[in-house]
Amino acid sequence: MFDDIQHRLSDALGRFKVRGKLTEANMQEGLRAVRTALLEADVNYEVVQRFMKRVTEKAAGQALIKSVRPDQQIVKIVHDELIELMGEGDPHIRFEKAGPTVIMLCGLQGSGKTTTCGKLARRMLGLGRKPLMVAADLQRPAAIEQLKVLGQQLDIPVHAEDPEGTDPVEVCRRGVSQAEKLGRDTVILDTAGRLHVDDELMDQLKKIEKKVRPHQVYFVCDALTGQDAVASAGAFNAALELDGVIMTKLDGDARGGAALSVRQVTGVPIKFVGMGEKLERLDPFDPQRIVGQMLGMGDIVGLVEAAKDAVDEEEARRQQERMAKGKFDLDDFRKQIVTMKKMGSVKDLMGKIPGMNQMGSMLEGVDADAEVKRIQGIIDSMTPEERRDPHKIDISRRRRIAAGAGVEPQDVSGLVKQFDAMAAMVKSMSQMSMMDRVRMLSGLGKAGAFNPGALLKTPKQGTGKRLTPKERERQKRLREKEARRIQKEMREKRKGGPNP
Repeated sequence: MFDDIQHRLSDALGRFKVRGKLTEANMQEGLRAVRTALLEADVNYEVVQRFMKRVTEKAAGQALIKSVRPDQQIVKIVHDELIELMGEGDPHIRFEKAGPTVIMLCGLQGSGKTTTCGKLARRMLGLGRKPLMVAADLQRPAAIEQLKVLGQQLDIPVHAEDPEGTDPVEVCRRGVSQAEKLGRDTVILDTAGRLHVDDELMDQLKKIEKKVRPHQVYFVCDALTGQDAVASAGAFNAALELDGVIMTKLDGDARGGAALSVRQVTGVPIKFVGMGEKLERLDPFDPQRIVGQMLGMGDIVGLVEAAKDAVDEEEARRQQERMAKGKFDLDDFRKQIVTMKKMGSVKDLMGKIPGMNQMGSMLEGVDADAEVKRIQGIIDSMTPEERRDPHKIDISRRRRIAAGAGVEPQDVSGLVKQFDAMAAMVKSMSQMSMMDRVRMLSGLGKAGAFNPGALLKTPKQGTGKRLTPKERERQKRLREKEARRIQKEMREKRKGGPNP
């Protein structure tokens, strides 16, 4: 969702290539571009006006910090003001000490209330709570069935009644009573929605609030609807006094103005954001991480959290020990592919690595996830012996592997060549210091390592005829010798003084 605004802001901030003081004269063009970027991202007009006024006041005439470029200082100002614009993240939910805590979800039809109800219930389980969900959306019978299915998946009880002739207010009240009988300490009410805000909907929600007295009322906001979502949040807040907003569909391709506007327009904090259909994809709202991705700074915290959920610590330790010894085969490569797929899509991961989101243009027209899946398919078609020693793959084996993976034989050959370069790099890095490893990795982009469909640049082996085992061993020793030479040069540089 924030890809478009990220590109626009990057272009706008790139115009601040000035020296000396930052004055209104030399900032005018760049700030105008920032303003245009925010408006085109569907940020509320009044919010943009206030934002630009604060940025201009802070930036104009500010003394430059020595050794820090003026454009970097402008980025810092814009970064801080965007965080201020979105408000502080507050994922905390206050639970009652006596009796069940009642959480009421409201919103327009199609905003994702029922799915969010399941996501929130799953989050309650993670906090050690015992939730119960109440199907109070009697306008849409499918919502009742959907909530029952979610309850079965999560092993959470669902209070549901026949929608025919049933009062949603009484359904909510009986649902809370049922939770007390079952010893459930959290009740989540999935209320009805409409295609637009109307008096009938608001009257029903007010009655539920009056009779059931929920402790927390959250508005489920569809980020794809842009400024309509902000207007709806304002209307619901005026009627119900919301405690927070849950922004859904942030993984969509609409403009991200709603997320930037809702706090300023309504005064209500964003509690959580939905990033997909899976029940685990409900994340606490963290403006620093979102703004960091918008400005191309990445999201290291999000990357670490994704790795924590996806990586098996024991397996990671074994992999680390093998790589420290310079051992790396196609089995290890496959395990890393499987782990990466658990962490999210290639594009998402690149967006979380500082500086890497700018390389998204390399993936234009390429389905990176399909390429990764194709590589895994090729490795899966190999025997354990071939994975341990890819040099044993001759023409007949290459054809067999290609047939099993549904690819061409040259694709298998290309993967082996790519892996050869990677294995040689891992072996040479095993004896390097951390800084030397970083320096070596910095050259991977030039080698095409960040394009899943590219082959690492490696010198051709021989004249086209198949190498004998002795020739392969000789070339292997030459590669290792070259790696040792590079290490020696790096050690000599360090002894000669600090690297500029």
